Amino acid sequence: MLVRLGRFGCGDELGARLTPAQWMALRFFARANQFSKTPSAFARFHGTTRGTASQTIKSLVSAGFLKRHELTAAGERVLKSDGLHALEEAIKELPLAGRHILTQCVQELTKQLANRRGAPEFGTCQDCLFFTVGGKKAGYPCYCEYANVALLADELDQLCVDYKSRTAVAAERAE
Repeated sequence: MLVRLGRFGCGDELGARLTPAQWMALRFFARANQFSKTPSAFARFHGTTRGTASQTIKSLVSAGFLKRHELTAAGERVLKSDGLHALEEAIKELPLAGRHILTQCVQELTKQLANRRGAPEFGTCQDCLFFTVGGKKAGYPCYCEYANVALLADELDQLCVDYKSRTAVAAERAE
């Protein structure tokens, strides 16, 4: 069933004819925070070389879907035709408890697979070791201790290349 879900996510029958790497890059840049919108971060996320990542990004810039690692209006439109967009919309229709369980399961599976392959983890601020609310930097509601900058509210759900799981650190300390 996971393979079937993955095939639905490819979106071959919808939208622009993009390669799987191009789809992945568009999805990544749509979800990445300001620190992670680089060829190096995309290469780490996608598990490829920086050169291959740069070529993929260059092709999306040429097609008008990216501009200096930011999505263009055309890029945003093509993402709406992405098979994963349809999957996201279907997930939003699940009951809240089901969405929560699904999120936890997908995060755990991703973490386990990344650890087994020695690949970097990616995640969002709320579960990141470097994320603080208030505290050390008075005047900033949310702060990244790693980058030493205030975070905008819309960045809290974006992917970060510098992510470090709080739960992974706690598990390492317990061992």
